[in-house]
Amino acid sequence: MLDKRSLHAKVQEQADCFANTDLLAQMAGLPREHDSEEGALKWLALAVLHGIDRNAEKISLRLEADGTVSVTAKYRKTELPKPPAAIGRKVLDVVRDITHIEKDKGQMPVVIGIRDSSIEVEMKLDRGGDGEEVVLKFPE
Repeated sequence: MLDKRSLHAKVQEQADCFANTDLLAQMAGLPREHDSEEGALKWLALAVLHGIDRNAEKISLRLEADGTVSVTAKYRKTELPKPPAAIGRKVLDVVRDITHIEKDKGQMPVVIGIRDSSIEVEMKLDRGGDGEEVVLKFPE
């Protein structure tokens, strides 16, 4: 049976599910995730929750041309636990699906509902010769 819920709705469900957990521990456990799309949805929800919880300005996930993934958050030059490469690649696909950004570069505000509230996160995508990047920018 096909799941017809949108990826956006699934990210919101994940955010609701993990709102009261140890977010960094959940991120660190992503290498055990066997389904890259489920892992990407979970990572995106955890990143949004972490950004809210830690008052982040932005969180960036970068996929290099060689397939390596890096994640940084701007508030203190701190690197977050990074997902495995398959999940990192899928995060980019999920963000492209949610935002409908088809070009190499683009940005769009996305409202993420979390329990009885919501937050508008600016999602920016950038694809260049040396890799791709998704940036989640949080409101002040």
